[in-house]
Amino acid sequence: MNVEILTPEKKLYSGDVYGVQLPGITGLFEILDKHAPLVSALGKGAIKILKDKNSFEHFTIESGFVEVLNNKVTVLVEGAKEA
Repeated sequence: MNVEILTPEKKLYSGDVYGVQLPGITGLFEILDKHAPLVSALGKGAIKILKDKNSFEHFTIESGFVEVLNNKVTVLVEGAKEA
């Protein structure tokens, strides 16, 4: 599945991944390949990009939203930086 992390200033990340863990406003949740369509608010916390089963990247965010549609995850965030 494809993941894009976007801020108002720039694109932080774009690529094909195994999965992504996100800080929802009520707790962490994970999106894997072929997830059902979804729109959710995100709270302050860490995004974990699972490139494959053994490697990953972290980003810290203040808040945002995520949309999952047609095996593409678009994360729109504010106050983001690579951790």
